Amino acid sequence: MIEHDKRADSNTLTIALSKGRILEQTLPLLQAAGLNPSENVQTTRKLMVDGDFHGQPIRFLIIRAADVCTYVEQGAADLGIAGRDSLLEYRPHVYEPLDLKIGRCRLCVCGPKALVEAGLPERGSHIRVATKYDKLASEYFLTQGVQAEIIHLYGSMELAPLVGMAERIVDLVETGGTLKANGLIEETTLCHISSRLIVNPASFATSKQKVQAIITSLRQAVDQSDNSKG
Repeated sequence: MIEHDKRADSNTLTIALSKGRILEQTLPLLQAAGLNPSENVQTTRKLMVDGDFHGQPIRFLIIRAADVCTYVEQGAADLGIAGRDSLLEYRPHVYEPLDLKIGRCRLCVCGPKALVEAGLPERGSHIRVATKYDKLASEYFLTQGVQAEIIHLYGSMELAPLVGMAERIVDLVETGGTLKANGLIEETTLCHISSRLIVNPASFATSKQKVQAIITSLRQAVDQSDNSKG
């Protein structure tokens, strides 16, 4: 783990942001909270971008969603924005003070329409499951008494049943459009997902006032967003 007192610019807090579609939903919240990158983090090729929080310097890391938990847990970032799916799968030792209420979707077991409509896999049966959520998928099927052979994929899960590589997939579902287009339907919802603010415990202990100020500002931004939608 990175020693906080040995990091360069130790007075500057670092926030890890997820690349991809969730970043678009994150930026309005950051702006409302007064967390302002010095350049457009959606278009820059930089992985580290300076910024400002009410006159105080801050730093942003732009990294893969799956890596945010690791960067925060290891102390390379003081705070981060991560999906609940990553928190449940990787179980990092971090604080989770705030649900940002963005990136909402659900983690589901899905399969070909005919197969799902035929019923749940029988207890004691063996199935192949394509997913990037190895732990969550294994644990779910274990509770069902089903032996799941996990086939780890990083994307395009819907393709696996079409080519006969798996009978089920476990993946995030937002609208269900991609499932429908590929002849798949939802079988079971494992949990509902949204993006969360996470904090490194050591950072919270050593920079509590600064970290708490960011948490408070983001909480106010989330509340304002909720009120405007209501």
